[in-house]
Amino acid sequence: MPIAYYPGCTIKVSAPEHEIAALAVMHALGLDLHEMREWNCCGVVHSLATDNLIRHMAPVRVFARLQQQGEREVVTLCDMCFNTLARANQVARRQPEQMDALKATSGDELNYDGSAEVLHLLQILRDRVGMAVIKARVRQPLHNLRVYPYYGCKLLRPTDVGLDDAEVPTVLGDLMAALGATVVEGNLQTRCCGAYHVVNRESLVAERVAATTAQARANGANAIVLSCPLCHFNLATRQSDPDHVLPVLYYTQLMGLAFGLPPATLGLPDATALFPEALSTAHHAQAVPICTKGER
Repeated sequence: MPIAYYPGCTIKVSAPEHEIAALAVMHALGLDLHEMREWNCCGVVHSLATDNLIRHMAPVRVFARLQQQGEREVVTLCDMCFNTLARANQVARRQPEQMDALKATSGDELNYDGSAEVLHLLQILRDRVGMAVIKARVRQPLHNLRVYPYYGCKLLRPTDVGLDDAEVPTVLGDLMAALGATVVEGNLQTRCCGAYHVVNRESLVAERVAATTAQARANGANAIVLSCPLCHFNLATRQSDPDHVLPVLYYTQLMGLAFGLPPATLGLPDATALFPEALSTAHHAQAVPICTKGER
């Protein structure tokens, strides 16, 4: 069945390649993401203040619209959106008086009962599709690619909304292994990239990026794979040596390459230029047609 999809603002503006790759690989797996008819910004960051009711309006409105559209489940690509929506959903479930107040102040527009589920696409791939099915779809195994999975913070913390072990996560590594890549580990994989400090503490972000990319390269990686648009921005644009830039890609893009989908449809017009040794056979492999709905 089609799954309701909440894109959020950043995906549409700063990470369209992640979205087009995700839609392509999900269709290749026989699953369709259908974008919500109406959606708004999630609010970006979950409020920790118990009396800051106004900060919950944006994410609750997303759930209210989802409910109005007859949906009970929504998937997102953005780690920030996932984190913000999941934590707001906890408030809706644990503090019904907050929802009553929002409903009253919005003229019943924000009428939400806390029954929806918000999922990250990685959860769909791991828990519903399964790594065995993903592996069976591979047509161009990434055998020569050594990837450093970078998780950052919003995908894993706090632990009651994180989708994997906060200290030793495996979902990205398992996914890359299913695609045939070699997984390179390191103790900086779950450290925050610096996030929005890039605005006012650029040196801090540069230090974080330098340490992470240095560890990935020292451990033999020829690419970094991740899921967060903000982490992608920092890691891709704040590397200090322009002559030794480590490619930073979304897991959806590498899935598409392994599935044999045309690189241009994955936001990778010249994939082999990024890591020629790993993808030297890409131009000679036959692309795999995208399967029809329901086909596995």
